[in-house]
Amino acid sequence: METARHTAERKRKRSVDKEIALAASPTGAVRKRNGMELAVALSTVGLFTIACSAAVYSMEAILMPITLAIIVGIVLGRAADELERFGLPPIFGGLLMALLFVLGLSSLVNALLGPITEVAREAPRLAEGVIERILPFIERFTWLRMALVRNADQNALADTLVKNAGPLLGAVAAGLTPALVQTLIFLAALVLFLLGRLQLRSTIILAFAAREHRLNAIRIMNATEDALARYFSTASLIYLALGVMTMVIALAGGLTMAPLWGLFAFVSSFIPYLGVTFMTLSLLVGGLMTHNALLLGIAPAVAFFLVHLVMENLVVPAILGRRFEVNPFLIFVAIIFWTWMWGAVGAILALPLSLIAMTIFAQVREPPPDRQLPE
Repeated sequence: METARHTAERKRKRSVDKEIALAASPTGAVRKRNGMELAVALSTVGLFTIACSAAVYSMEAILMPITLAIIVGIVLGRAADELERFGLPPIFGGLLMALLFVLGLSSLVNALLGPITEVAREAPRLAEGVIERILPFIERFTWLRMALVRNADQNALADTLVKNAGPLLGAVAAGLTPALVQTLIFLAALVLFLLGRLQLRSTIILAFAAREHRLNAIRIMNATEDALARYFSTASLIYLALGVMTMVIALAGGLTMAPLWGLFAFVSSFIPYLGVTFMTLSLLVGGLMTHNALLLGIAPAVAFFLVHLVMENLVVPAILGRRFEVNPFLIFVAIIFWTWMWGAVGAILALPLSLIAMTIFAQVREPPPDRQLPE
């Protein structure tokens, strides 16, 4: 009996030693894939990526407001956690932050509603004014004047813009109903996310069976929340200063509704590349409509562009540091992709989503050496 047991133990030991040696062998159980197998694997990954992109595109009406609510909720949730130091429970802190955000959003919409309505009502007259201001500058260039004469005269061009103003406004009005529905989805998702944020974190952590995986999940979530909270809090202060400077530029440039220009500059700065382009062109049109002199007309746009250039290339990197540096080409591709997917809101979400992906990749690629619970 003893001999049979010792024989079985020796066989088991030899089997374990053989498996260890096989695993340590550089050419042991690894089989190289041929070209066809590699092509099949790449095709599978590509088809899965295309299917996911199609699903995200087709579910824009639902996924876009929910994604925006999650990102905003993460930032507001960190602020609610800070209120816990003053004895306010997290659930009430979340409700307070949600209430403050809704009030701030309502104030912003109310501030923009009047000027936007005025611009929509005066769209034909503004179109004529833009043509009258721009045509004298175009006529200074022979080739532009010849192209203009060949295609249409001044009155025909102005009439075309005026005639198309109505359909454009109709298209904008037709898009207000889905935008209203998505706004309601966003607000509801934001409030519910803030109320159940801690429970959702616990559910995600407990979904992993191994303690090591749970610790990794905690670290990834903490790092993502820290990155988003730090970026948005710092960027908001910087862009607020940019908005104040833009308001001063508008006042000095003789533009009307200077506070509104500052508000537009603050909001548009959260859209990399596209925001500064939109603001520069808007200030250029506003300056040309206000002043007859070319230099005075382009001065507000040039001043804003230079201030924004200094902010983005000197102030923001100096304050945020290299931790949030992302390859500009990747940011540009992300903006194009998410703008194609979700429109203007996608352009706003491009940088936060890239920041989340970059943070998760950094945490997975370089796990911390110690295995203690995060502070």
